[in-house]
Amino acid sequence: MFTGIITDIGEVISLKKNGDTHITISTQFDTSSIDFGASIACSGVCLTVVDKTQNSFSVDVSAETLSCTILGQWQTGTRVNLERALKIGEELGGHLVTGHVDGVGQSIAIEQDGDSKKMTFSVPDNLKAYMAEKGSVTINGASLTVNEVIDQTDGPTLFCINIIPHTQQKTTFGTLKVADQVNLEIDILARYVSRMRDVENI
Repeated sequence: MFTGIITDIGEVISLKKNGDTHITISTQFDTSSIDFGASIACSGVCLTVVDKTQNSFSVDVSAETLSCTILGQWQTGTRVNLERALKIGEELGGHLVTGHVDGVGQSIAIEQDGDSKKMTFSVPDNLKAYMAEKGSVTINGASLTVNEVIDQTDGPTLFCINIIPHTQQKTTFGTLKVADQVNLEIDILARYVSRMRDVENI
């Protein structure tokens, strides 16, 4: 379990394809405190540490994960939002994040809004019911607040967020471009509310 508060930006050092894809990511985390088998959210995807050095850790990624997230687009030099797993008793600064990506969205527009950046994203049709104004969404592992939802009759549903300067500096959103794809995880509470509603209607 995670909170969606990014604590490091790593970089893909290498990718080796065997049965799965072995990916090594640089980090400023104290890797001596990272156990083998520990979970780290990598741009929103919960991955298991299988190897480490003083300045990096490695994970194995299945073909399924590559196919349903943006990890299949990673290459050497790709910057990665990183968050270590939440420990009981730690501050919950964002919202509860599982690290299980629900779908892939796309950056549609980026506008300057004061010192912040207003970013607009598309959302897959199967996730649009979970997007709500002032609700939470996880984009590339970061917990963010939805400012606006735009339901289009002739196109995909869109939603807007604002990225403050601090977040631009401490995450990969500072270099995100229009047309970039992103990992999306819907709010876990929205998921359960939807399921309760569906059961009640059976």
